[in-house]
Amino acid sequence: MWKQQLAEIKAGNTKTLARCISFIENEVPGYEDLLQELPSSATPVIGITGPPGAGKSTLTDALIGTLVQEGASVAVLCVDPSSPFNLGALLGDRIRMSDWYDNPNVYIRSLATRGSLGGLHPKIIEISDLLKAAPYDLVIVETVGVGQSEVEIAGLADVTVVVVVPEAGDEVQTMKAGLMEIADVFVVNKADRPDADLFVKNLRLMLAPAFANHEKPVPVIKTIASQKQGIDELYRQLKAMTGEKIQHEKRLHLLAEKAFHLIEQKRMRDIDKKMLKEKIRAAGASFNLYRFVTDY
Repeated sequence: MWKQQLAEIKAGNTKTLARCISFIENEVPGYEDLLQELPSSATPVIGITGPPGAGKSTLTDALIGTLVQEGASVAVLCVDPSSPFNLGALLGDRIRMSDWYDNPNVYIRSLATRGSLGGLHPKIIEISDLLKAAPYDLVIVETVGVGQSEVEIAGLADVTVVVVVPEAGDEVQTMKAGLMEIADVFVVNKADRPDADLFVKNLRLMLAPAFANHEKPVPVIKTIASQKQGIDELYRQLKAMTGEKIQHEKRLHLLAEKAFHLIEQKRMRDIDKKMLKEKIRAAGASFNLYRFVTDY
């Protein structure tokens, strides 16, 4: 069954692709057999992340336009906050990408975080790997931009794009613990706003090898995504980065991060909070949290 489905996905059948993504999302029995049949793929994954309101969706839409113009095909995963009622995707701003829904070279899928604290879909690794089996030249993952998703995306994407706006100002200082370390490219969007040039200058100084943990300067690109300005430069930068063979050590790091998350999910599957509560109740006054965890 799964081999046939996979053959259809490789042939570009988007209906089968959509159905198999739903199988993975909902953990339909046997979905792991499909994952074990996935071939090795060199399709690059671009992660686009950053704080809410930075213009990630508009930037992604503009980038899709450039890719299509260049004759490339692209699959896009948009991770949105979940509705507290049905756990579905809450944001409706995918209307900004509505121009591409009928384009045969573009596949767009919105995913809900489903309560995941990190801001990424709990099955994001599996779904992105499934997309890599389809005949697309590039996979883009756009995160919800909350929690730890900005950092978690570094364990998923070959190239991580961090989108910020000039108003970030002093907030750049707080990025050092996360965003500044994981960004392969910084995009300063809405660069037509006041003090954008000063912000870019300060950001470049902070990203210089002498001050940051980078072997070479991290590119900082100014864009006005709503007007499609700066997108060609961003495209050239991404093309250069994905065209180069991903460093062996980085590839190993990515695979180790993915393996860690998958093993963590598998081992935690049988852990239930209600069951833990009852065991703690049964232990009574003699309960010791650390002995309990060690013996579990």
